[in-house]
Amino acid sequence: MDSEDPQERPEDITNIINGLERYNPEAVGNLEDYLRLQCENRWTDSNANRTLLKLYQLNNDRVKDEVITNILVKALTCFPSPQFALALHLIPPHLMAPNPRAELPEAIAKLRELNTQLQGAQYARFWATLDSDDLYADLTTDIDGFEELIRVRIATLVSHAYREIELSVLEQWLGLEGQAALKFVTETAGWKVEGGVVKIPKNPENEAKKSEVREDVNVDMFSRVIRRAWEETV
Repeated sequence: MDSEDPQERPEDITNIINGLERYNPEAVGNLEDYLRLQCENRWTDSNANRTLLKLYQLNNDRVKDEVITNILVKALTCFPSPQFALALHLIPPHLMAPNPRAELPEAIAKLRELNTQLQGAQYARFWATLDSDDLYADLTTDIDGFEELIRVRIATLVSHAYREIELSVLEQWLGLEGQAALKFVTETAGWKVEGGVVKIPKNPENEAKKSEVREDVNVDMFSRVIRRAWEETV
């Protein structure tokens, strides 16, 4: 899935991103509506969302906290790409500074913690953190299928590194147990389970490849080495 320039992007949004409209404050509304469409569906347009954050930089009076957090949550679903970090760097520093009268800094700090765990492949810890505070549920509620999208990303990365893995380990990484985990593994991922071990089909990423090392040495190279050794001796 291309989260940078998805095929679902409508033409009017393309015109905003690639033209002078990207600097027009009136484009904020269109980009916010487009973000809402992304949240209701299971795809992300990181390029358009960064354009919206840049407009927020230029027009502080139009900033909406829930839009910023939704952009960050959508970026989380694209790990291990750098989309979260790219979006985070476009948020004005004063909006992230600790403030007892503002909720956004705490929300961003919570989401940064989740991103750190996902980027570090600390999947079991991620699910534990997600369940540890009701604020996480509030932050992700607008994103349809958030947990499913995360699980699909985890499964994709697992398929790149493994041919076999214990089901009990995968349950922890997916944040699922029993029949729920089995259903995801067999129906969503399309893998087989044999004797408590998940069998992952061969693919270009997890297939063992022979490594061939060739050293091309010709006569001229030998002659230079011999000549240098002789000259040093003399």
